[in-house]
Amino acid sequence: MSVSAVSLSRLLRCSLPVVGRSVNANAHPARCVCARETIIPGVRWNSTRLDMDGSGRPATWDSFGIWDNRIEEPILLPPSIRYGTPIPHISLSKVGCASHIGRRRDNEDRYQVSELTHNVLYFALFDGHGGPQAADFCHKHMEQHIRDCLEVETDLQAVLSRAFLQVDAALAAELQIYGNASLMMVGTTATVALLRDGIELVVGSVGDSRALLCRKGKARKLTDDHTPERKDEKHRIRQSGGFVAWNSVGQANVNGRLAMTRSIGDFDLKKNGVIAEPETTRTLLQHAHDSFLVLTTDGINFIMTNQEICDIINQCHDPTEAANVIAEQVQNEG
Repeated sequence: MSVSAVSLSRLLRCSLPVVGRSVNANAHPARCVCARETIIPGVRWNSTRLDMDGSGRPATWDSFGIWDNRIEEPILLPPSIRYGTPIPHISLSKVGCASHIGRRRDNEDRYQVSELTHNVLYFALFDGHGGPQAADFCHKHMEQHIRDCLEVETDLQAVLSRAFLQVDAALAAELQIYGNASLMMVGTTATVALLRDGIELVVGSVGDSRALLCRKGKARKLTDDHTPERKDEKHRIRQSGGFVAWNSVGQANVNGRLAMTRSIGDFDLKKNGVIAEPETTRTLLQHAHDSFLVLTTDGINFIMTNQEICDIINQCHDPTEAANVIAEQVQNEG
């Protein structure tokens, strides 16, 4: 069990005191310009900021998604027009990551954050088992496979499904080169989130690493754990000739070995129903209510409830502090 990683992205402004600042028009020349000629039903624009109620007061975002008239935030103009709602710019600088090794000999967790295209952000978390090879491979290759899929596919859920399967196949081909049977037992969870145009959030996952969205202060699950306790997952395992056995602490395992029913890798169990096909979800963000996205490994989920994770993060000053507080608290309690 991993007890070591949390990755989160603040969706909105992250600061305790809300302080005024001016928008630098040159900082985001193609993406964050407001203009008088832009029309969204019920919303009035002026040359520098957004006027939601026509009162003349600037309306912008605070750290909990509440409209506030003391600060100004850059607005993504084209998607705001397309979706008919103001969409604030989300910066990769507002992402915090932490990874603690816990009681393991080796840290097999990997995470990534990057900008895939001018309008698609990428967040990924991989929790390896049986060795670091699978998590390392995903860390090295998943991003590029998604980039390649984006060139031929616009549906982000289809992009993630295709990329996961491609990475799994590529990993199998690489491990077979070594002719080492033990490498057929390495694997990893994969939880990947794509954010397009600052509003369309698509998450794909295999395994038991989670993605949570904090909406109105409440934890909203974006993933379901792939474990043998799920009836649909157990049915597939049994239909494929596998079996589910419980260990001494009551944890269900596929063929007595693996605590998850989907993963990248674990090729010795592919014939028994362990698959790399991700389950995906699509969510349109509500920037007036959504505060942050958080990705966590099972070590954190085993200690904390989803709501406890969100409550702790909401008390922190910034994403980096939040990630470290979560990881450190789990390590202390574990």
